[in-house]
Amino acid sequence: MRRRICYLSGTRADFGLMTSTLQAVHADPALELDLLVTGMHLSADHGHTVDEIEATGMRIRQRLPVALRPTTGATMARGIGHMLTGVVDALQADPPDLLLLLGDRGEMLAGAIAALHLGLAIMHIHGGERSGTVDEPVRHAISKLAHYHCVATTRSRERLIRMGEQATSIFVTGAPGLDGLAELASESRADLCQSVSLDPRRPVALMVFHPVLQEADDAARAATTILEALHARGCQVVALMPNADAGSDAIRQVLASASHHADVRVLTHLGRPRFASWMSACDCMIGNSSAGIIEAATFGTPVLNLGSRQNLRERNANVVDLPLQADPIRQAIGAALATPRHACVNIYGDGAAGSRIVENLKTVPLGAAMPAKTNAY
Repeated sequence: MRRRICYLSGTRADFGLMTSTLQAVHADPALELDLLVTGMHLSADHGHTVDEIEATGMRIRQRLPVALRPTTGATMARGIGHMLTGVVDALQADPPDLLLLLGDRGEMLAGAIAALHLGLAIMHIHGGERSGTVDEPVRHAISKLAHYHCVATTRSRERLIRMGEQATSIFVTGAPGLDGLAELASESRADLCQSVSLDPRRPVALMVFHPVLQEADDAARAATTILEALHARGCQVVALMPNADAGSDAIRQVLASASHHADVRVLTHLGRPRFASWMSACDCMIGNSSAGIIEAATFGTPVLNLGSRQNLRERNANVVDLPLQADPIRQAIGAALATPRHACVNIYGDGAAGSRIVENLKTVPLGAAMPAKTNAY
């Protein structure tokens, strides 16, 4: 009898990271996969990326709309409550054997609370990581609710053990977003630049900057500082619109205004292959996305990580951490453009996480045999 796995997805980011793993789950004869889709996936302002999910052929069990505006902390908190009700109803109506969750967003927390109270097994991916801001406590809360953990690094495993999680329930798989990443980056720099009318002979920066809940009031100034520093260094800019968290409207307004600049291209969404191609082809990546911390090292791309959003995460050698201040950012852009790119070993894995996650999904004890949620210490 096949095990039924349900994955909850709320953003282009988590689904992009998990696509190859979910495809492996979908293709495995011992497993059955369906999806709960919510959050930004259902928003036209964020690219209505549920269309990309549908195109994969994976079954969407249910769509769970949630309010994304106004972009405040209160909206984020209310959204968790709203999603909790929707996830409970969906899981109770047709219970899977296991709920699969990734990362640190509110929709994943809602899913973990729902599944725990319904007696369903939970497997959490990317637990045990540090990042500061609101993401870290949310991630750790999900880990404390989950029965099983597929972590990216040995240090993450050690942190979960110190948090009281059972060592036998924690598996070091690597980061699923690295699987097949190099192969996805198939578009050349020339073709990418031509697609957005930029000059491939001039420097190009990929900007991915998201708001930080505790610093939402400073979001517009921060985004403006980044763009001005890039202009000062003569960079062309490919900028992605931010997620829907508190402060995102301010960043969106800054980017919308900057889109009139001859050297700036602002995009609502990039599909996973094109995003990987831009990470590979750009001269530097700038902002505060986890993609810069985890994925860009696969290409040796210089990454300028700004502000507090990724605080304390394990770093690859291609990452430089900077305050959100004009002078240090300008100097670091200059250094990145002047330094030859060097391939580096990615500490987040070897590109084979998906097969390990699938094997764990097939073999972990379920039902009465799964571990009770008690601290190991």
